[in-house]
Amino acid sequence: MIATIQKENGNYIARYERELQHSVETVWAMLTDNTKLKQWFDELQIVDLRKSGTIKFDMQDGTFIDMKILDYELLKTLAFEWGEDTARFELSPLNGGCKLIFLETISVITEHTPRDLAGWHVCLDVIKALLDEEAIIREDEWKVWFEKYKELLTNL
Repeated sequence: MIATIQKENGNYIARYERELQHSVETVWAMLTDNTKLKQWFDELQIVDLRKSGTIKFDMQDGTFIDMKILDYELLKTLAFEWGEDTARFELSPLNGGCKLIFLETISVITEHTPRDLAGWHVCLDVIKALLDEEAIIREDEWKVWFEKYKELLTNL
């Protein structure tokens, strides 16, 4: 399902929701265990998992960006800096599984924004596919969602 985007307090909030047939603990591990995190977002590495802790982003050129963890509650919330913006995961139990809400706070819509939105969309789909032991072709999925997010932003 495509994200919804709303303007709120001068920012844009992209909201993604996924219902997963896996426990909160299992989904939380996908977000916070570096071995599992590498399976769906290879550039991220948790260094210090706590509020005010650090996540590193590998620029794939030998350099790294430190991103501060802005909010953290075990098995519930993980939010961190995402450039000038914020990435936030929220988990809650749901019918024997888990509801995953991902929010990206976007300060300025740019030409790069639909790329990021499509990227997050595919990342969430990859988490689900990994947990469900299904295959997904990231590049093909990204191309489809990139076009949809370009259209969504055009209509804002």
